[in-house]
This record gives sequence, structure tokens and C-alpha cells, in this order.
Amino acid sequence: MPTVSSAPAQAAAKIQRLVSPGGIEAWFVQDATVPLIAMKYAFSGGASQDPADKPGVGNLVADLLDEGSGNLDSKTYHERLDRRAIKLGFSATRDHFRGSLRMLKDNKDEAYDLLRMALTSARFEPTDVERIRAHVISTLRRESTNPSSLAYRKFLEVAFGDHPYGRPDTGTLDSVPKIEIADLKDYGRRILAKDTLRIVVVGDVDPDTLGKLLDKTFGTLPAKAELTPIPDVVAAKPPQRAFIPLDVPQTVVTFGGPGINRHDPDFMAADVVNHILAGGMSSRLFNEVRKKRGLAYSISEALLWMDHSALFIGNTGTRADRAGETVDAVETEIRRIAEEGPTQKELDEAKSYLKGSQVLALDTSSNLAQTLLQYQLDKLPIDYIEKRNTIVDAVTLDDTRRVAKKLWGDGLLTVIVGRDPQAAAQPTAATPKSN
Repeated sequence: MPTVSSAPAQAAAKIQRLVSPGGIEAWFVQDATVPLIAMKYAFSGGASQDPADKPGVGNLVADLLDEGSGNLDSKTYHERLDRRAIKLGFSATRDHFRGSLRMLKDNKDEAYDLLRMALTSARFEPTDVERIRAHVISTLRRESTNPSSLAYRKFLEVAFGDHPYGRPDTGTLDSVPKIEIADLKDYGRRILAKDTLRIVVVGDVDPDTLGKLLDKTFGTLPAKAELTPIPDVVAAKPPQRAFIPLDVPQTVVTFGGPGINRHDPDFMAADVVNHILAGGMSSRLFNEVRKKRGLAYSISEALLWMDHSALFIGNTGTRADRAGETVDAVETEIRRIAEEGPTQKELDEAKSYLKGSQVLALDTSSNLAQTLLQYQLDKLPIDYIEKRNTIVDAVTLDDTRRVAKKLWGDGLLTVIVGRDPQAAAQPTAATPKSN
């Protein structure tokens, strides 16, 4: 099994809870091995807070926050980032508006100042908005003929219907042109607030200096976010099947169903048995679909958990004339593990892999910060990183068999995108919406 040998991984045992003089809280790992600082942070909200008739607002805000702020236009702002080798970025995921910052130790003051400007005084100049909007629309047009993109969007629509999780994060070809600058500013005002802010910093900075930087950067944000309540939702009950006709050489199959909440006592058992089903080249699905039958080059499946729901979702691609056989193979293998569960050998190998793989999530300062931020967002304790492998070890064969039946016993939601082969087993016709 891999050992924890990298400096960030060793430093993970020294996680501190830091509170700045102004009350900004962060998880902090001081590591002077190299003169770098990495910060990951997130606000509650994300794409689920987009207006129902304008999905894509959060994504557009994320693309525009670094396009000029304060007295700096877009060109000057980026020149200052580049001159100091400062890496700054934003994204709007389903439940969170996330940010990242990475810099050399000597450039920390300017890096945090540029971030402060982006968060508090983004310009949203009309020329920049239209330039970024055009780029988003161009991407959406490409995705409108991409079978994987179509299948994923249709899967979320089938799974979640009119719930915010059923809407595309990046918007549609109908919604993005309608987004106004006022929508962007209103989103920033509602979402970027201190009460939902979660921060992780890893690197070469002392606690006193970091506390002052956090106050300077985040201290003037509004105290409280204005979030629209999002209801909990359970993904649509399988089995269901939808078909989207598209004249492409390869048919894409996306499959899944209701998942398991991160705080469910069975979550780790689900993670273990899911690795047995779909965790790489030794998994059951890969062995059946790729090695034995040669139906696809690759097949993937993962557990996804959100603040208000959970899924398992998988994807593969195959020849049009073998789409039906591929769907049957996936359904058969998932039905088999649901009915029989894994073997003791599979369980032991999966647990060994999952314990060793944690090192890969801690191999750089940025990766360590990202891992710890996800733990914060999942409301896990600050010492979870030390407890995780013990929790993995505690999973029993009975646990995995019980959870496999709970996860996969009802069958699959399946979306097939491609030519219309007879082998598609009478899919429910579906017309793709504008993307």
C-alpha cells in the first residue's frame, strides 16, 4: 500500500482551525516545504440559485469575476495576475460557488488584493460580458450535437424534472442570451457572503499573517447570503429509458438512479461496493463490457452526492448496432451485484485500494486544500482525514451486500443517444431541448 510520503500529506495531520481577528474561519495547514500558498474556498449557492427562467447566471458570473474589477480593466487585471504568476479562478457547481487562489509566498499580498477586488468590485463591463457570453453560447452549440453532453443533460432532466438540479449548470441556448448585467450583479450580491463561506489554506504563511489576509480579502463581504430555499428531492424511480436520435457513429449510454446521502451510515459501504462495480480496469463493469464482450473502450460510474439529493451515474459509448447489447450487459451486471453482492476477495481488494488512494488526494498543496474543502462542505469533522481509513476498514461483507441491493435493486434510469437501432429495446422517445 502507498505510504504518506509527500509533504502536503504529512502536513495533513497538522490541520488547524484558524479564526481571523475579524471572525473569518479557515482550516489551515502550515507547510514551508516550498514557498507556495494554495487556497480553496466556497460559498453556498451555486447553479441551484440561478433564476428558474435563466439557468447559467452563476456560470457566467464565475467566468466574469476576473475580467476586470475596481479601477482595473480586464487586460490590466490579467496582466497583474500574469506578472506575479498568480493563479485565480472561479466556478459555479450545483450547490456552491467555488474559488481557488495559488501564488508564490512573496506575492501573497497582491494575490489576495486582486481576489478581494474580484469579489467586491467586479466591473461586468458590457464588452466583457458580451465576449464571455459569446464564448459560452459557442460551447453550448457544440454541446447540442455532442452525444455525451446531450445524454447527461437528459439524464438530469429525467432524474430531477423541474427541480433546480434538473436544470443545466451552464444554461441553455435560450437562457444565456437573456441574462442581463443586473442578473449578474444580483447573483453576486446574494451569494458572496460571509455566513456560508468555507476556506482552506495550505502553504508557507504564518497564522497571524493569514488571519490579516483573510480579513482584508473577505471582511467587507455582506454578513448574510440571500439564498432561495432548495427542497430535498429523490431522483426519479427506475426503471425508465429515454432515447434521443442523433446521427453519430458512436451511441452514448448514460445510466444511473437514486444514490446515497453523504451522511447516511451506509455511505462508506456504498463507496466500497461501488468501487467493486465500476472502480477502474479491474471492476465488474469494465470486465464484462470491455474485456469479455469488447462492447466499449471504457465505462465509468460514480456516486454523486449533493446538498439536497444523491445519484449514481455512469456512462459508456459503443457502436450503434451494439447499443442494445451494451445496455443489456450493464443492466445484467448491476442486477447481479444487487442480488448477490460482492465476494470477500473483492471486498478486501477494494478496501485496500481505497485506503491507499487517499494519498493521491493529498499529493500537492492544491489537492490537499481541495480535499479538505470538500470535507468542510460535506460537514465532516476536521480530523476526518485521520479517521477515514478506519471507517473503510470497518465495512463488512454484509454491509456491502445490503447496500448493493438498496442502491441497484430497482434497476436503472437510462438515456441512449445515437442512431435508432432496433436493439435500443423500445426506448421512450425524447427530443433534446435547446442547450
